Amino acid sequence: MSNPPPRPGLGAPEARLAEILRVDHAGELGAVHIYRGQRAVLNRAPGKDRIAFQLQEMEAHEAEHLAAFDDLLTARRVRPTLMTPLWRAAGFALGAGTALLGEKAAHACTEAVESVIEQHYAGQIAELEETEPDLAAKLTKFRDDELAHRDQAVEEGARQAPAYPLLSAVIRAGCRAAIKISEKV
Repeated sequence: MSNPPPRPGLGAPEARLAEILRVDHAGELGAVHIYRGQRAVLNRAPGKDRIAFQLQEMEAHEAEHLAAFDDLLTARRVRPTLMTPLWRAAGFALGAGTALLGEKAAHACTEAVESVIEQHYAGQIAELEETEPDLAAKLTKFRDDELAHRDQAVEEGARQAPAYPLLSAVIRAGCRAAIKISEKV
């Protein structure tokens, strides 16, 4: 993923930083709600205690990331995306929908989302390393958590999900669209 070219004019670095914080906040919010949707289905399913516990752990990581972005938005006086209500509902629906397809589909969702987010964070880290080293370090920690989630999903059989190539492609495309929208809106 290439870094966007620097913007000209006064306030351009602050505007770009606002986009980064807004989109990352939206992403973590969406992730929390995806896991909530998955847990809403799988917590009630007999014999699914193991995956329910895994999802609870991953949701806790995402909630930690979300809280950090809540603090950053407040400290930097950046508004969250106007899409927040939609992302909450869409995240929950995606999580519940993939969980209804089964454990492997839930893992495929995690693998697809976390793969896109890892690439997204990597680009931001490269962009911010010199100008915002503390934020770049925080994003590096969050990216590492996302990679752990992705790797765990793959180990749990994400790629054996029904219609995996299609499911993964649709989820990845949705994530990329949500990223573009959340940066601006």
